[in-house]
Amino acid sequence: MTRQKLVVLSGAGISKESGIPTFRDNNGLWKQYRFEDVASPEAWGRNPALVLEFYNSRRKIVRNSKPNYAHIALVELERIFDVIIITQNVDDLHERAGSKNVLHLHGEIMKARSTDNPDIIIDIDSDELNIGDRCPLGSQLRPHIVWFGEPVPNIGKAVEIVQTADIFLVIGTGLQVYPAAGLIHYTPKKCKNFLIDPGTEFLLPENFVHIKSTAVEGMKVLIEKYLIRN
Repeated sequence: MTRQKLVVLSGAGISKESGIPTFRDNNGLWKQYRFEDVASPEAWGRNPALVLEFYNSRRKIVRNSKPNYAHIALVELERIFDVIIITQNVDDLHERAGSKNVLHLHGEIMKARSTDNPDIIIDIDSDELNIGDRCPLGSQLRPHIVWFGEPVPNIGKAVEIVQTADIFLVIGTGLQVYPAAGLIHYTPKKCKNFLIDPGTEFLLPENFVHIKSTAVEGMKVLIEKYLIRN
């Protein structure tokens, strides 16, 4: 028997409960930094050392964080469903929890890439990436992150995945970041759609069930009320 395909779009809220700060909360990262200074091609051109310092500090936080129940629950659901995760997050908590199929839309903080050839991607073994760290071609390495103003290379692949979903789960995102937020419009007509988030300013389509809760508590509700008992 063919298993149903559960496609997940995860955002910063799922990792917040692991201690990774979000950008948009009152105590979020954008309250400490302007994205123009640390997360754009222009910032890299002006002050690459500051950009590297920002991502080095974030990398340390990620390395010291652990997957929470919401991450682990998605792994456990692989026993029942064909689970594919599309994440806006740059951390590796889904992978560390054990998820087998993860597509990163906005890059991966534990990796670096060549400034000459974006296809050259290297794992970062330590917490730090510094000026003078070079790729095999001899060019400076930069964070493997999709910055503001840059295209999102994996968005086309994400659309194709969402179009095959039997169940679509959005978790930990208020759907404010595009083009990722637009993925909710590509689910098939017979798809069951869920959003787990305490609140969103986004006007959801009528065919979405909104579980107004944090990621951890919301996953418990989703599993017990909608996925397992029904």
